[in-house]
Amino acid sequence: MNKVYPDARSALEGVVADGQTIAVGGFGLCGIPEALILALRDSGVKNLTAISNNAGVDDFGLGQLLTTRQIRKMIASYVGENKEFARQYLAGELELEFTPQGTLAEKLRAGGAGIPAFFTKTGYGTIVADGKETREFDGEMYVMERALVPDVSLVKAWKADRAGNLVFRKTARNFNPNVATAGKVCIVEVEQLVEIGEIDPDQVHTPSIFVHRIVHNPTPEKRIEQRTVRQA
Repeated sequence: MNKVYPDARSALEGVVADGQTIAVGGFGLCGIPEALILALRDSGVKNLTAISNNAGVDDFGLGQLLTTRQIRKMIASYVGENKEFARQYLAGELELEFTPQGTLAEKLRAGGAGIPAFFTKTGYGTIVADGKETREFDGEMYVMERALVPDVSLVKAWKADRAGNLVFRKTARNFNPNVATAGKVCIVEVEQLVEIGEIDPDQVHTPSIFVHRIVHNPTPEKRIEQRTVRQA
């Protein structure tokens, strides 16, 4: 099976559609699939539910899809530096499901592992637990959280072979492995594409069985969200 596509547009073709739930890897602007997000914007699909730690910034990352009003609902843990995200939410134009960060990661991990739900202490006694089942275990109260299984996962990896075995680099690893395994279809943007057998099996973070499509983007912008430098 040839999983490698010539560009991000063709990698999304025939997969993305209106009304889907799409999970996107990254943390802030670190480890986001830049080319795939841009191609998703240009595809014109709308009424999306987007699962991501946050939504980038106003003019980069998922923020671009908020500007074009293609996202109907965000499932996220952080509004972050995105003023348009905050404005749409406060104006009642965007549905937002705030999820504690660790819970969001576990909901995605559970989805990829075939676990439909789990119990966590996080959020008990707060609005996070409203409308959810709670249960006592060993004298402590827990909230039941449902797993997340998106229609499509968009992932950024540092390196992949042509089979789809993935290696993430340092902090860009963040949410990407969990997003990759959770999706019904996983599309990966990579900086380095190598032949099968060139990656040591012990170095593989996500095995190829989870990956359906690959696009090679050797020169991502990698914009820095908050640049801090010392005084001269």
